[in-house]
Amino acid sequence: MKVLVINAGSSSIKYQLFEMPEQKVLAKGVLEKIGEENSVLSHKTDDKTVQFTQPIQNHELGMQLITKILTDPKIGVIKNIAEISAVGHRVVHGGEKFTGSCLITKEVIDAIQEYADLAPLHNPPNLTGIKAATAILPNIPQVAAFDTAFHQTMPKYAYIYGIPYEYYEKYKVRRYGFHGTSHRYVARRAAVLLGKNKTEANIITCHLGNGCSITAVLAGNSVDNSMGLTPLEGLVMGTRAGDIDPGLIFYLAERLQLSIPQITQILNKKSGLLGISGISNDVRNLLEEADKGNERAKLAIDVFCYRVKKYIGAYMAVLGRTDAIVFTGGIGENATSLREKICDNLDWFGIILDRELNAKTQRIEQCISAPESRVKVFVIPTDEEARIAFDTCEIATKLNNKKI
Repeated sequence: MKVLVINAGSSSIKYQLFEMPEQKVLAKGVLEKIGEENSVLSHKTDDKTVQFTQPIQNHELGMQLITKILTDPKIGVIKNIAEISAVGHRVVHGGEKFTGSCLITKEVIDAIQEYADLAPLHNPPNLTGIKAATAILPNIPQVAAFDTAFHQTMPKYAYIYGIPYEYYEKYKVRRYGFHGTSHRYVARRAAVLLGKNKTEANIITCHLGNGCSITAVLAGNSVDNSMGLTPLEGLVMGTRAGDIDPGLIFYLAERLQLSIPQITQILNKKSGLLGISGISNDVRNLLEEADKGNERAKLAIDVFCYRVKKYIGAYMAVLGRTDAIVFTGGIGENATSLREKICDNLDWFGIILDRELNAKTQRIEQCISAPESRVKVFVIPTDEEARIAFDTCEIATKLNNKKI
C-alpha cells in the first residue's frame, strides 16, 4: 500500500510518499510560497533532489503539481496517482472529540473547523490541505492524525484551568497539549531502547524546535503536556512567548493601546527567542552571536534552557519514577550545547550526561547519558510522518476489509 502523508501550512505543503507497511519513504518534499509568483517545490528521492520554481496560486494547484511530480516519467516514483491507496493528514487541534487518528468524514471536517479558533494558525491550513487532496484524490480514504489526540489521556486535574468551571462546560476551555504525534513516536522508541513494554516505561519527551513542548508519559500514556488550550502555553519557543502572567495581556492593552489581534500577533510571532534576542528565532544564529559576545542572544538561550530544565523537574515530580528523558525536534536533535546546558546540575535527580558522547550526537538515535546515570537520556529523531502513515495504513486496511 502506498500512503501519501500531507502537512499543509498556510502557504506550504510538506509531503512524503510511503510504501506500507514497510514504512519505506519513496519520495518527499515541500512546496513553499503558495500564492506567490516564485512558489518553490523541492522534491527528493533516494538518488536525486530536484527543485522547481513557478507560480502556484492555491493549495489545490499545489496538490496537482505534487501528484504530477510523483508520477513524472523521469523523476517520479509511481506511474499513476491511482497507485496511492490513502492520504494521511496532520491536523493540529481535535479538541476532546478525537482520541486517535480517524477516517475523515463531513463530521470530522466540521469538528476541525469548530476548533479553528483554538489553533487559528494551523487548523484552517490543515483543512485547506484536506480539501485540496480530496479534490485531486476523491475516491480514496483520507485520514486525520491529530496533534492533540495522544494527550487525551491527561487526567482532568491536569487539564482544567483555575477559572470558572462553566467555561469548560460550555466552551471546552481546558488544556489540550500538542505535538502528540511526535511525543507518541519518540516515547514508543524510547521504551524499545529501554527494553521495556510501553506500559512499563515512564518517560519525559522534549520536542524542541521552532515550536516546543514537553510531555510526561506515564506507563505509555500522556499525563501532562506543556502546551495548553492553544500551542502558545509552556516553553519559550522560536517566536512564541510560552508561559506568561495573564495580567501582561491587560497591561499591554492598556499601556500601549493594543487590540487583542495585535497582542495575539506579538505573543505568537514576535516573542520567544526572537523577542528576547531581537535578532533571530534560529538557535544556530543565536549561538553564533552569543559566541561573539552578544548578551541578548546569550540571554535568549539561557531563558530557553532554564524553562526546559524547570519543566523536566516538574514532570519528574509528576511521574514519581523517571526511566528516560528524550530530546527530539530540530533543536533537541542538533543543539548539543543546549542539551548539555539543560542537563547540567541534574545529578541529584539521577541525570548524568556523557558530555563527550553528547557533543558528537546530531540527527541520530543515541543514548547520551553516562553509564552511571539512573535516568537514561536519549536523542531520538522524530518521525511524525511515519507515525501518520502507519495510522493511515491501518485505518485504510480495516476499511478495505469491511468492503470485502
